[in-house]
Amino acid sequence: MSFGQGGPQWSPGGTGGPGGGPTPDWAALAEASEARTRRRKWLMIGGGAFATIAIAAGVAIAVVSANSDDASASNKPAGELPATADIPGASKDPGPSFEATTPPPPPDPKDFISSAEKDKAPLTAEGLFPGKTFTSGETVYKKGAADSAKSCASVTQPALGAILTKNDCTRLIRASYVKDGIAVTVGVAVFDTTAKAEKVKDQVEKGLVTALPGKGVPGFCQTGVCRGTYNAYGRYAYFTTTGYTSGKDVTTGDRKAYGAGDTMARFAFQRIHARGEAQASAAAAGPE
Repeated sequence: MSFGQGGPQWSPGGTGGPGGGPTPDWAALAEASEARTRRRKWLMIGGGAFATIAIAAGVAIAVVSANSDDASASNKPAGELPATADIPGASKDPGPSFEATTPPPPPDPKDFISSAEKDKAPLTAEGLFPGKTFTSGETVYKKGAADSAKSCASVTQPALGAILTKNDCTRLIRASYVKDGIAVTVGVAVFDTTAKAEKVKDQVEKGLVTALPGKGVPGFCQTGVCRGTYNAYGRYAYFTTTGYTSGKDVTTGDRKAYGAGDTMARFAFQRIHARGEAQASAAAAGPE
């Protein structure tokens, strides 16, 4: 028997045990018993952990199963979600709709000056040629006399008068303007239809509207050579007679006389068009 750490130790081959037989190795038996005890403990702990995992899995399965009807759709891709119309409470009525409306186009001014049936505005010399002057750019023309004749041929040279009478001219309105010794009489002949005014423009080959002196415009184109123009717009034919107040002849290429005549012809066109515009605006503002 020897003494060491842990108490007395007996050798397996010793002879000092009771009963005279071999003495058991008590240390080995104790270690084996302790090992068995430790294994049982780990088994118990491991089994508990497995039970815990199994219980947790069961809870998760139960939660998913309980919510499967409601949660399955929310876990799907957006492309598999139900259409808006299939969602409970979704309205199939898109709401009120309004048809696109397009305002009617404004009346065409020329429509109102193309026939006597529609061209109803008052027509006077002062209304057609208002004011005391006409300004074109930097040039100011002084207005002289103006008049209106129901007998168109009475205020024209014979060649033009015959064409006007043939096409049933109902009135001829005149006004004269002067600038730097050059005078221009503007004449506007009135017809019932556009077709008749166009015929006059096409048929005129010679003949002038008689020059109208007065109110600051001296006599002109009583002798000598003057220049005339002819045109038509709507139911109106318009003319100019241009000459020098000195009696000088207007010659081909006379830029001053030709320029004055062309300017007053454009003025006549503008005044006729303005008449159509006024009636078109009135119709658009308050159609009857």
